[in-house]
Amino acid sequence: MGMPLEGIVVADFSRVLAGPLATMTLADLGAEVIKVERPGAGDDTRAWGPPWSADGTSTYFQSVNRTKRSVTLDLRDEADLLLARELIRRADVVVENFKPGTMERLGLDYDTVRQDNPGLVYCSITGFGAAQGAHLLGYDFVVQAVGGLMSITGDEHPTKAGVALVDVLTGKDATIGILAALAARARTGMGERLEVALLTSSLAAMVNQGQAALQGVVPGRMGNQHPSISPYETLACADADIAVACGNDVQFQRMCQVLGLPDLAVDDRFATNPARVLHRAGLIEALEARLSTMTAAECVSLLNSAEVPAGPVNDLPQAIEFADELGLEPTVSMGAEGLRGVRHPVGWTRYETREPTPPPALGADDAEVRAWLSTPSSSGALGSS
Repeated sequence: MGMPLEGIVVADFSRVLAGPLATMTLADLGAEVIKVERPGAGDDTRAWGPPWSADGTSTYFQSVNRTKRSVTLDLRDEADLLLARELIRRADVVVENFKPGTMERLGLDYDTVRQDNPGLVYCSITGFGAAQGAHLLGYDFVVQAVGGLMSITGDEHPTKAGVALVDVLTGKDATIGILAALAARARTGMGERLEVALLTSSLAAMVNQGQAALQGVVPGRMGNQHPSISPYETLACADADIAVACGNDVQFQRMCQVLGLPDLAVDDRFATNPARVLHRAGLIEALEARLSTMTAAECVSLLNSAEVPAGPVNDLPQAIEFADELGLEPTVSMGAEGLRGVRHPVGWTRYETREPTPPPALGADDAEVRAWLSTPSSSGALGSS
């Protein structure tokens, strides 16, 4: 069946994380992604290290730029700007995250380029929108702060997530919008302009916490605890913490039975989830008194045997090893000797999985891409004409 997005050409004018993650996802699905970079410098994340890979490439850059081609274009140079316009004319998708107004000044904005390419799907990623928030710089850490995420994360002090989570969510939202627009184009033949803002992606990801805020409840920081479920948190064993997630009363009853604490399951303070949330402190004290006599591995094994959701608090190498043990094949070779990446998370039944290639060196495809753009051609994948 080939690959789902085979034949789709993506002009990638984005850098850092949200945009490159979206375009790498499209590449994973079979699209031809041509990454446009500044001569001499390229994507900012090329210099974001340590850590570095064995060949000196930033692991940050590697994480979101596999299976792409890199062409360097100086958009202040008229000849290079003409090549950028030609690339957009031949593309099916454009992704850009310049400061609002930049593409308009270059004559690369949607209203201009759609005249020659009415089927174009054009996705702009901003921090705070292209209107009143256009002057604000959209960095993930700042959006985690102003978007409320840090207000509900951590214990005593506001805490960011351990990864640029808002950028990741925005990249995935952008991908969803692009795929929907391509599906609509297949019916209508018409393209679309999309805008995704880090702030709105962050707010949409607040789900139950956001809905609570709209009902007049101001969520606060609860560390590893859940505001509406208990026990749904980390619990201390003799040697380490484990994560336990009792999503219903039956699971809690199983937990009490397997731990030898049957009285807790019928105690009025703990018999139902609302009661457990109200009396959380007493419940956790009773549970940890029992767990303190057991190792984390013993506790997890016992709880899993009773079909109670529980697991160790793994570091990332342990998490990858765990996924591998489950047969999920979490990593994939990226072509270069010994270089591996975390694989695209979707598995396919009828379509092929793309063989990834290493993230490109800066300007690695300059000669081929420039020659392609300089040759009179209709729209189509690189090398198709």
